[in-house]
Amino acid sequence: MIRVAVSGALGRMGTTIGRIVDETPDLELVGGTDIREGTLFGKEVVPAAQIDAFLKEKKPDVLIDFTVAAAAVENIRAAARNNVALVVGTTGFSPEQVETIRSVVEGNVPAVISSNFSVGVNIFWELVRKAARELGDYDIEVTEAHHRYKKDAPSGTAKTILEILDQELGEREKVYGRVGATERKNEIGVHAVRGGDIVGDHTVLFAGNFECIEISHRAYDRAVFAQGAIRAARWVVGKDPRIYTMQDVLGI
Repeated sequence: MIRVAVSGALGRMGTTIGRIVDETPDLELVGGTDIREGTLFGKEVVPAAQIDAFLKEKKPDVLIDFTVAAAAVENIRAAARNNVALVVGTTGFSPEQVETIRSVVEGNVPAVISSNFSVGVNIFWELVRKAARELGDYDIEVTEAHHRYKKDAPSGTAKTILEILDQELGEREKVYGRVGATERKNEIGVHAVRGGDIVGDHTVLFAGNFECIEISHRAYDRAVFAQGAIRAARWVVGKDPRIYTMQDVLGI
């Protein structure tokens, strides 16, 4: 039985993860943390400031974090102090925060950190990589859409797409939206849409003369991210103390 705690337990993703953990026979939900106290499927949720005491008392095997960048850094520190494995789906980290996380995790606890835990998105990234190798002379545009409450833009998934394109094609200028008279050069256009309750849409357009290729992924329910995070939680417990990706979990 794997004991699971959730950071951001009362948020959209936290609630979805809590429900799935609670319904899964080989997992035990021990509670979570959030900006306010409450309950998650009958388990205690304590204020995030009390995370150290919570981890010491509940002794989870793994902490799943879907919060915001500043909070996630502190949650990761607490998990490392208390020898709790990590699954982190929070996005929007600054380069300095990324380096802090690396120094905290490496040699202390195993952690799966990914901008997207959907199995489909991880396959989508590989398709984008293969297309970029063959279509590097095409014009490329990246578009992502999320619900109106998402704070960071472009999304973490879109940033991973851009990293993949840079790895395959070399770094190109990124143009974030366009306005006025702008002649296209060899840049990559990046466009973020925010509205309604869109769960997560991502598209990469490769446009050449006389043809276009679009590679897209659309999530219809947050459960796809939660299921992937839970798959990672099962996998990460007992691994060597370092940072892993969802592609490690999937063996891609």
